[in-house]
Amino acid sequence: MAEQNTVTFDALLARVEAIFVRAGVRPESARDVARVIVAGERDNCKSHGIYRIEGCLRVLAAGKVAPLAVPEIHDAGTSVIEVDAKGGFSNPAFYAAKDLLVARARETGLAALVIRDCLHFSALWHDVEALAEEGLASLSMCPSYSFVAPAGGKEPLLGTNPIAFGWPRRGEAPYVFDFATSVAARGEIELHRRAGTPIPEGWAVDRDGNPTTDPEAALEGAMLTFGSHKGSAISTMVELLSGAMLGEFMSKEALDFMGGTDLLPRHGALVLALDPQVFAARSGRDPIAEGERLLTAISGQGARLPSQRRFQARAKALRDGITLSDAELAQLARFETQGLAAVSG
Repeated sequence: MAEQNTVTFDALLARVEAIFVRAGVRPESARDVARVIVAGERDNCKSHGIYRIEGCLRVLAAGKVAPLAVPEIHDAGTSVIEVDAKGGFSNPAFYAAKDLLVARARETGLAALVIRDCLHFSALWHDVEALAEEGLASLSMCPSYSFVAPAGGKEPLLGTNPIAFGWPRRGEAPYVFDFATSVAARGEIELHRRAGTPIPEGWAVDRDGNPTTDPEAALEGAMLTFGSHKGSAISTMVELLSGAMLGEFMSKEALDFMGGTDLLPRHGALVLALDPQVFAARSGRDPIAEGERLLTAISGQGARLPSQRRFQARAKALRDGITLSDAELAQLARFETQGLAAVSG
């Protein structure tokens, strides 16, 4: 059995941040990228934890992301705020504009953040959790690479196209869901490939359109949407809202731009922030309290709220430390000592 080791959140954050600084990333951006990666590891979301470091380093080594990019905000005073990532990572762009997005949502009730030309690798729950902490409800979505066949088709056309929603709660972790519109995240199939284990039935088809449980064949073929035509329709909506509507790449264009699937995608993203207090102002009711009636009724039936396991894993990690294997620690050490050379060649 592989050895398990523990490291504190702050210690792991410092190590991951240093890896990106060594790779030439602007320190402020390195901090934003590191914190979402380490947050994934802390919450036991292994497919979005330190596993993502290698992909980020590869795109840096290939010159397909701008390591020194400084996000530029364009604000015309309307409900739509734009931040140009300038070919840099998406996380620094989001955090650069977050406070303005929050202020505008509180002012008008509804505000949208358009993130342009960003390299995206992280889960979306970071965005909606950050906004829930400000008392806002929110939606976050983006295209990806065209890995997914539409319902009834077999050729990859849609992205895994994640969508996340957050709702604030008083004294409790926010209500958050974040899922790919494919049956599973691409990273989950890649983890099965690394482990040499089959994927569940119904996740993908091979290049001939036949159902497969072979992760290699799945990665060469097409993934499937959840819920058949329903998931396909939601995935299409994500393409339209966070791609076509923004004038940014859709998943097929993002794939063509990068020239293959070996590197992380560049595209745009859309974050919608809503202030429940503004929407409910004339109702005489407390929207957060009303929402709590529903959420407590759900959990009162013994049902698990989405992200509950993640929050439980977070509490344990912050108390006992983040668990890493010997192999994961060895990989971190290699990135620390070799930098981009660790993924070159």
